[in-house]
Amino acid sequence: MNDSIEAPAPGSRRPGGRTARTRAAVRDAVLTGLAEHGYPALTVEYVAEHSGVHKTTLYRRWGDVEGMVADALDLAGEDAWTAPDTGSLAGDLRALAREVVEGFGDPVRAAAPTAFVGAAFQSPRAAEALHSFYGERFRRCEEVVARAVARGEASAATDAGAVVRAVSAPLFLRLFVTREPVDGALADQAADAVLAAVAAGVYTGRDEAADGTGRASAEG
Repeated sequence: MNDSIEAPAPGSRRPGGRTARTRAAVRDAVLTGLAEHGYPALTVEYVAEHSGVHKTTLYRRWGDVEGMVADALDLAGEDAWTAPDTGSLAGDLRALAREVVEGFGDPVRAAAPTAFVGAAFQSPRAAEALHSFYGERFRRCEEVVARAVARGEASAATDAGAVVRAVSAPLFLRLFVTREPVDGALADQAADAVLAAVAAGVYTGRDEAADGTGRASAEG
């Protein structure tokens, strides 16, 4: 799953009117600052220096660093990313899992999104923004389950949100809790486990999943 919150390349420019350019410049400075120093060391002065936006404007429009971090995540969630479409549920789930590994496996690419996660533990507004960001990402990912249902690969009763969250859950556990390495093999394993659970009816509800056929069991 592409998190799309990487620090910008040096010299990159963004289209749009003055307001959009200002917001993008602040967002880029916030991402760079988070990647380089982390949330605790990010200051309004740093953002002003690296964005070219005066401190007075920053305080007036964003209030403080917390507000700038939250808005940077909001802006990151306004991209055009779409879920993979490989032609099969197995392929789509593996592709989603591998995007997580690719996005967080490279220390340079992972610096900003990892810092956002860290900021969420220290800032209520950052936590709310991160919740919204991933909520939107998972919503877009649900399309892979909708296509699987249309192809007859999954029951129409399948909880798409639970499926797409389950794919990344073991990877995020390793990345942010146990601090263990992740790789392509683990990504495929996570996806295959979810695929097996879908086939067994695990995500269609407790009663329907009882015997793995979509029928309630006698003990139900």
